[in-house]
Amino acid sequence: MTATAAPETSRPGDAGLPAATALLVDVDVHPLFLPRDILPRLPEPWRTRFANEHAGGAARVVRDYPRWRNGGFRLDAAVPGGAPGSDIDVMRAQLLDEYGTDIAVLIPLTFVLEGPSEYQAALCRAINDWVAEEWLDRDPRLRASLNVPFDSPHLAVAEIERFAGDPRFVQVMVRGDNQSEWGDHKYWPIYQACEAADFVAMCHVGGDPGNGYRGSGAPSYYLEQHVWLHMPVERLAMSMICGGVFDEFPRLQVALVEACLSWSGPLQWAMDAAYEVAGNDAPLLKKLPSEYFREHFWLSTQPIEEPDNPKHLVQAIEFGRMTDRVMFSSDYPHWDFDSPVKALPAAMPRPMREKIMGANAATLYAKRLGRR
Repeated sequence: MTATAAPETSRPGDAGLPAATALLVDVDVHPLFLPRDILPRLPEPWRTRFANEHAGGAARVVRDYPRWRNGGFRLDAAVPGGAPGSDIDVMRAQLLDEYGTDIAVLIPLTFVLEGPSEYQAALCRAINDWVAEEWLDRDPRLRASLNVPFDSPHLAVAEIERFAGDPRFVQVMVRGDNQSEWGDHKYWPIYQACEAADFVAMCHVGGDPGNGYRGSGAPSYYLEQHVWLHMPVERLAMSMICGGVFDEFPRLQVALVEACLSWSGPLQWAMDAAYEVAGNDAPLLKKLPSEYFREHFWLSTQPIEEPDNPKHLVQAIEFGRMTDRVMFSSDYPHWDFDSPVKALPAAMPRPMREKIMGANAATLYAKRLGRR
């Protein structure tokens, strides 16, 4: 990537939002929990079950085939007795302080969430409490995502309502390994709770071996897995649009994190072209699919496409009319971490750069960040 000047940074303002226009908001930072973090926060009988599943104290790092070196993490993010991403002080030094990050949104990944629904709910509660107590309480620049047992909507809603009054949590994880398509009415109580609390619904499928690889089978190589990140979220977008989710919940916003971005224009064109000749097959829609997409979906930069001509990336964002909907993400502490000073091409106009590096995310999360 071509190096660029570091963006100007500022400190958070009185309303919880940074005060200047040149912000740096990172929407994809992964803290890694260890069994020792979760066990004290689990009630019985789930504590014993979790301890048995994690005998030996190993971190829950994805090591399924296709494999990648170092569990997919930066070597310099490792800590003695821990794992990359498990130490807030290392993250603070390598990310927040190194680049002058104004706000970083934490996404603690549970990967495959298995077992009885009550066990899944207990794990989500423990992880959310760990994030609040060990991360959010220790640095005012941090915000976080809620893990919820997505296939048990009544339990998921209870967890959403538990944190609805905490403005440090800004979004709810829409899992990639759920049992039904995302537009299924089964999940509507979750979307209703998100809308009521001004939570963004956020989907992050990267690295999740539980997403089912629907329609194509599991990949044989990591290259395949890494490149198709956008394919599951395209299906997510179409399911939610065609299922009428946004007519029912018109204020709901959805962030598609770590899923590339240049596909958004072609998807909109394809949906509209098909709707023109087969619109009666989606009777719930009241406007073009592309309008729903541009009104409700947000994208992040990592992993960002790098065409031979950097101007083509700028054009792809403009073609999709997503200039106001793309947000910066570093994916710290993973191997393909994108530095804020190098992630965007020098060919990108400054107004677009400033929107992507912080202003767009501040707009998306404004309602949560402005709460008291």
